[in-house]
Amino acid sequence: MGLLAVVVNVDNLVASLVYSLIGLAVFVAGLFVFRLIMPFDVHKEIEVDQNTALGIVMGSFIIGLAIIVAAAISG
Repeated sequence: MGLLAVVVNVDNLVASLVYSLIGLAVFVAGLFVFRLIMPFDVHKEIEVDQNTALGIVMGSFIIGLAIIVAAAISG
């Protein structure tokens, strides 16, 4: 067995892909819920009205959700 066989294990690769897909699905669902619960159009507020405060809130939400997903994946 070569060095590549030691470094890349098929089971770990499949597990990483599955966790990545589940994490992305949770992430997209979270962003969808975020846009759904806001009483205004998030896209219009950020792009057209240049609402910096909403951009900071949305960025914070994304970072928080990413931390939760990463913690769930790592156990």
